[in-house]
Amino acid sequence: MFQIKPLSKESIPAALEKAERYRLLNEPMLTESICLDILEADPENQKAIVTLLLAITDQFGTSALSDANTAKQLLSRLSDEYDKQYYSGLICERQGKAKLNKWIPDGGFVAYEWLRDAMDHYEKAEAIRPPGKDDSILRWNTCARLIMKHNLKPRDENNFEPPLE
Repeated sequence: MFQIKPLSKESIPAALEKAERYRLLNEPMLTESICLDILEADPENQKAIVTLLLAITDQFGTSALSDANTAKQLLSRLSDEYDKQYYSGLICERQGKAKLNKWIPDGGFVAYEWLRDAMDHYEKAEAIRPPGKDDSILRWNTCARLIMKHNLKPRDENNFEPPLE
């Protein structure tokens, strides 16, 4: 229907600044669009990949269009193993928070599972983090506090009954 107009490579730094600004203004769809333009011009741009991933996860729980699988696909494009583990954790954490903020059957159990998965990724990132980079520890602590604050528990498999179809 429309031919997307290409971005010049010289404009990428300014476009990245705009994307970050729109993200801070809580405009994740605009951020997403800008990052897609940047990645058309520079497919390996790590900052654009991370910003796009963050913009997608910013929409968890607010849009049917946002999807954890789309965010997870971006992980393979990250070049650093620490970043892969850290952002894997972030995807899981934000999915858990989204489930926590919506009433769904067994939502507490689902949120717990997402948050525990996030914590596992953060622990893997912590094990390989560069000196002085404790972001994964901060995120792990956030997940732990969420679980404790909301008194989330794992599903008791012995008493689990699948939902009726």
